[in-house]
Amino acid sequence: MTAKPRTRGEQEAEFTRAMIQFEKDYLGRGPEDVRTVFVLDMIVVRLRGILTRAEIKLCETADGSVLVKEMRRQLFESAREILADMVTTIVGCHLISLHTDMSTRTGERVVVLTVDKNFEA
Repeated sequence: MTAKPRTRGEQEAEFTRAMIQFEKDYLGRGPEDVRTVFVLDMIVVRLRGILTRAEIKLCETADGSVLVKEMRRQLFESAREILADMVTTIVGCHLISLHTDMSTRTGERVVVLTVDKNFEA
């Protein structure tokens, strides 16, 4: 018996769960809210509530905000292989590039993963 193919919504939900687990395992704390959307050849993920109490305190100054953003950016980019494996396993395609930025004011991060699949096709 062949397994029924997963819907786009099921894949988005699974990717959301994987991102939550990634944040917990790799960055030490899970976000408060995550939303994943597949658009054209991109996986767009918005994470809210990602900052720790210590990071929130650091972000009270401009230098602290820069430090937190740079540390998080480097940590995230160093996990590229983990994210590439998530894309391959969950979505069945390959990661081309990874883009991310975060707001130290709102504690929100946006991740855009470009892939070698067009979700609209």
